Amino acid sequence: MARATRRSKRKPSGGRYHYDRTKRLRELAGFAANTKLEKERKVRVTRIRGGAVKNSMLTASHVNVCDKKGKATKLEILNVVGNPANPHLVRRNIITKGAVVETKMGKVKITSRPGQEAALNGVLVA
Repeated sequence: MARATRRSKRKPSGGRYHYDRTKRLRELAGFAANTKLEKERKVRVTRIRGGAVKNSMLTASHVNVCDKKGKATKLEILNVVGNPANPHLVRRNIITKGAVVETKMGKVKITSRPGQEAALNGVLVA
């Protein structure tokens, strides 16, 4: 069964919505990239609507870190420390936007969307 970005089948009250049609191609949804912390960088290339291409990062080991002065350096990720979106992603070492990772320079907050851009950028957290 295809995944779709449609309204839920249930109302807030618990009742059901009754659909007047089936799923459409434009409503198809993809699976989450769930970028993991591993030694090798892997990217999945997906064709999207209009023939364009979207790159999703599946595994990563380094992050581009910007300091207060604007200087960017590439650092190795040691561990995933926190994730305000979902704390269960931390123990699985999954990196999303907003996740906090440990590097040699200190803690870094991820500012890019690795599942959408195939890049891992971040800023130092005090």
